[in-house]
Amino acid sequence: MKKILAILLAALMVLSLAACGGGDNASTPADGGGAAAPAEGGEAAPAEGGEAAPAEAAGAGSELAGTYDVTIWAPDAAVDLTKSQVDAFNSSNELGITINATVEPVSEADAASNMILDVSAGADLYFFAQDQLSRLIQANALTKLGQAAATFVKDNNTAGSVLAAQAGEDYYAYPLTADNGYFMYYDKSVVPEEDVDSLEAIIADCEAAGKNISYELENAWYNAGFFFGTGCHSDWITDDQGNFIAIDDDFNSDAGLIAAKGIYKLVSSPIYVNSGNADFASGSAVVVTGTWNYATILDQLGDNFGVADLPSFEVDGAEYHIGSYRGCKLLAVKPQEDPVKGAALNQLAQYLTGKDCQLQRVEEFGWGPSNKEAHDDPLTQENPALAALDAQNEYSVMQPNIHGSWWDIAKVITTDIKASDGSDDALKAALQKYEDSIAAVFEMTDEVRNAFTVIGTVAGTNWDADLPMTADGDIWTSNDAFEMEAGTEFKCRQGKAWDVAFPADNFVVEEAGTYYVQLDAASGEVTLVPAG
Repeated sequence: MKKILAILLAALMVLSLAACGGGDNASTPADGGGAAAPAEGGEAAPAEGGEAAPAEAAGAGSELAGTYDVTIWAPDAAVDLTKSQVDAFNSSNELGITINATVEPVSEADAASNMILDVSAGADLYFFAQDQLSRLIQANALTKLGQAAATFVKDNNTAGSVLAAQAGEDYYAYPLTADNGYFMYYDKSVVPEEDVDSLEAIIADCEAAGKNISYELENAWYNAGFFFGTGCHSDWITDDQGNFIAIDDDFNSDAGLIAAKGIYKLVSSPIYVNSGNADFASGSAVVVTGTWNYATILDQLGDNFGVADLPSFEVDGAEYHIGSYRGCKLLAVKPQEDPVKGAALNQLAQYLTGKDCQLQRVEEFGWGPSNKEAHDDPLTQENPALAALDAQNEYSVMQPNIHGSWWDIAKVITTDIKASDGSDDALKAALQKYEDSIAAVFEMTDEVRNAFTVIGTVAGTNWDADLPMTADGDIWTSNDAFEMEAGTEFKCRQGKAWDVAFPADNFVVEEAGTYYVQLDAASGEVTLVPAG
């Protein structure tokens, strides 16, 4: 990396450390845990068993100099690149910091659940999805950024990604990407460019060619886009402790009925496939997905590769552009007992989320950067998938903190619409069922909210029913034994929601048999106990 970047990082560290005298360290732990706060008189008091943080700007580099053993969780695809970026940091920083990094493959989706299970055993740095911010703050798994670090975040990143790292007036993570959204890939030999703005025209083209449209509308993250496109909203309200206390939602409305009619147009067609996979090799001519499938789809389509924002649909002579959720991926620094190590980790986090490292991810994975300079760089602007994402973002909604049960409640809207005859009465009934299900969330007893259940492809269900479990201390056992085939998948989740669910990846049955499901809630370990 360029020498100037190392100088900039050194300058930022000086500012962070100089702030100690005024009571603002480079970073402080969320809710008072982890690294020690600055002591009276300007020097940082050592955490128990740790060393004192440097107090004077002069010689800051020498105070941080040393080797730090660090565990990093990164998505599987990014493990090797992250290792090389850490090596580049070691060779370029002028603070004398050497990071001895162990980089482990843990997805952004799983990192939060793993951290909350046992923060002390979690990674020092980890990638996570922005909708997990509140959970991680409550678990004291994020270091609150000090003034200099927060300024670094605000000065260098896009407005939406900065908001994603913020809770109240404070900042708790470093923006890493700003591409967690979806748009449309299409086969240009089936769908001409002049048709990409019309859902009706796309359906007609695919039906004529005998090709499918893959759009995972039996997934709330995707079907909500139709409702956003007609002006609906769904906002969960929390108290100061992050507990969900209410919801402001108007999906069950006249505008929601228009959205339901749009969904019915697609799901009632014989060419509709409920999938977000790169399905062009298996008969689809349109796939709604995100940047994570870019390379695969480009390879599948070759010269027929097409990409665009989502289309509009028509109801009663009016057009509505399909909306979407958008979000970010963030890089977290776990609170540290040793504040000096914490300061070194923040330097590494700023490096990994800087322009050059983000551009490397654009080049290797097509990930959309949050860094403003990287976003405006020709490498990003010339990427067709990221250009389509930018176009779709005009119609998107920033994904907020959402109650874990909502995902199951909202996905059923599509299931009920698809099973209906498309009449106004049937569609209104689907929306009323949705509203009633949301209301039931706030009527849930503490017993149900704290209980674990089994959900998956178990006992004739398909991720659409919670099967009860009974507790004996921390050990939860399914009330019934289930006959399972090899390949059966399930999770154990708490409160009929996805906020706490084990294992991180689906449990997959290896050998057919009849089993009870058992969960150790203290460790998150799931096992099968043969019946009889």
